[in-house]
Amino acid sequence: MEDRAGNISELTLVCIDLAARLEEAEDVEERRAIVTEHVRNYEGVRIPMVDFEAGLEWFNVSRALTHAQDLKGRISVLDFFTYCCINCMHILPDLEALEERHPPEQGEVLVVGVHSAKFENERVSANILAAIERYHIHHPVVNDSEAKMWTQLGIACWPTLLILDPNGHPMFILVGEGHRERLQLYVDCMVEYFSSNGSLSKLPVPLAPTAHCAATGSVLHYPGKVATYPGGLIISDTGHNRILLTDRMGNIKKVVGSGEQGMADGTFTCASFNNPQGVVYHSSNVIFVADTENHAIRKVDLNTEEVNTIAGTGKQGTDLEGGLQGPKQAISSPWDLCLSKSVGQAEDAVDNLLLVAMAGTHQIWGIFLADGDWLKEGSYKNGTVLRLAGSGAEENRNTTYPSRAGFAQPSGICVGVHQGDRALYIADAESSSVRMFSLTNGAVKAVVGGARDPLDLFAYGDVDGKGIDAKLQHPLGVAAVGEFIYVTDSYNHKIKVLKPSGKSYIVTTISSGSNEEKFNEPGGLCASEDGSSLYIADPKKPCFKVRL
Repeated sequence: MEDRAGNISELTLVCIDLAARLEEAEDVEERRAIVTEHVRNYEGVRIPMVDFEAGLEWFNVSRALTHAQDLKGRISVLDFFTYCCINCMHILPDLEALEERHPPEQGEVLVVGVHSAKFENERVSANILAAIERYHIHHPVVNDSEAKMWTQLGIACWPTLLILDPNGHPMFILVGEGHRERLQLYVDCMVEYFSSNGSLSKLPVPLAPTAHCAATGSVLHYPGKVATYPGGLIISDTGHNRILLTDRMGNIKKVVGSGEQGMADGTFTCASFNNPQGVVYHSSNVIFVADTENHAIRKVDLNTEEVNTIAGTGKQGTDLEGGLQGPKQAISSPWDLCLSKSVGQAEDAVDNLLLVAMAGTHQIWGIFLADGDWLKEGSYKNGTVLRLAGSGAEENRNTTYPSRAGFAQPSGICVGVHQGDRALYIADAESSSVRMFSLTNGAVKAVVGGARDPLDLFAYGDVDGKGIDAKLQHPLGVAAVGEFIYVTDSYNHKIKVLKPSGKSYIVTTISSGSNEEKFNEPGGLCASEDGSSLYIADPKKPCFKVRL
């Protein structure tokens, strides 16, 4: 077989055809036969071996890995990812399932994360290390900070899985998420085939969990979001899989959740969460929680001290429209919450619409807490879970038709007022912008940051200014105080304020943290009841308080 130079574009076409054949196969045995035939006979593009560059920083191994010493003689799965990407987060359970099926200590299969950053902030090894801990990644990860391997191989998007044979040649490619069954099928067939011809060396891998640099023993572990409630604060203690209720000084009053990662309803001590993010207090003495990695919305009743699930099945959904009732409706990675009123509700009426930043499908959803109307869509019963805006395409697309709008991983939301009308402000993380969704007419508009091209998700920076001339870097949180909108400009490690100026907004930096403690990827924020202060959830620090 003659090697010839190239990138993976030809392999991509081959794998598209292979996937189509697998869809037409009648049973598992036929699918296995198709894959094994590909493994035995594939003589397509042979990319010259691209080894890991010397000097790169590695995690979860005791030394740097090389193709010749560590990947040769085993099946390797290279996961090209960037830690901000929700799609990259979604495939981590697939990789964990593969490692359970083929434990790395057996020496047959090795998963290697190749971190190829999108944002400048993500090139920093300390930040990658924190993400490895936050997402419980145990396989080797290399910081390819200049994305040289990405470029040399011709990788086009995050996430991409490249499966190599024991000689280091690419055999399969999987782009995007939702490929668990095919990933396992490809690897299973490769293990069987290469075991039978003696190609697997089964040598040990120098695995070694990387010690994290953050202080241990903290009450909070990667807190994600923060909200107020009568008497204090609600904090999503994300890394500890629980919700904390504190006084305004941060002293803990109640703990909601056992701290065990899982999904169980029940009492405060028995209920469990999985990396919860957004929290919001309802006047009925209820807290709602965006239970992100359970793909669910949970209801915390402070009167009965019970936790119940009001939306989501516990598994990631792919539905882009919704319309089912409560836990029957599957959803995907809800990241933040806020409360509003459905169309036609009086200003003094109780909020009856729970708004959801659905990061996993790049949309805004709503849950009706009581019967209500929505724009031109009609009337909905209590418990209905519904897409309100966003096509599901990952874009920065503004339009007067909410179902055609495009968001890019919306991660923070708040209700504010714009020129007298109620509006939802959105921290649209992957477009590095703040967007606005009218709750009066449904129009989606640009506020600050981002780009004019709806497909350009790389217009980021750290520039104070007006409208689109201002630049943010992966903002995760927004909070309204009067007509001012405060933003956690997360990857710039700053808090900024948006002030109305005619039909536009002007962005100004107000804080980078205290003199002693600087922000580090602040995620959520909320305003005190009197609007005099902001509370900020910073993943690596206790919650901050900033006076306005």
